[in-house]
Amino acid sequence: MTHPKRINISSAAKWEDIVGYSRAVKIGNVIEISGTTAVDDNNEIHGIDDPYLQTKFIILKAEKVLRALGSSLEDVVRTRIYVSDITKWEEIGRAHGEFFHSIKPAATMVEVSRLIDKNILVEIEFSALSNE
Repeated sequence: MTHPKRINISSAAKWEDIVGYSRAVKIGNVIEISGTTAVDDNNEIHGIDDPYLQTKFIILKAEKVLRALGSSLEDVVRTRIYVSDITKWEEIGRAHGEFFHSIKPAATMVEVSRLIDKNILVEIEFSALSNE
């Protein structure tokens, strides 16, 4: 039995080798993007104290990964949103809705006690199905 080709995408973040994970994995037409935060390639956090801006940054970051895998936000079937303050759900939801209003993936938003840095307010996982 042959398995579909596996493609791992790295972000070159220092944590990937320490923890043993990839930014994204594509097997066949399934794409899974790891928990993504508003941290750029220089380890700078975008949108400090602003969950709306962090959410937008995260979705744009995920979109780049999807495009690298021949996919797009239209192929996202699920998002999992982890937030450090659920009272900010409307700001986070508004940013999510700006990208996914017509796509309408399954979505979950949960509050967690904290994320990896006190200035990171939002972390999102993405699942997508590719046409390739």
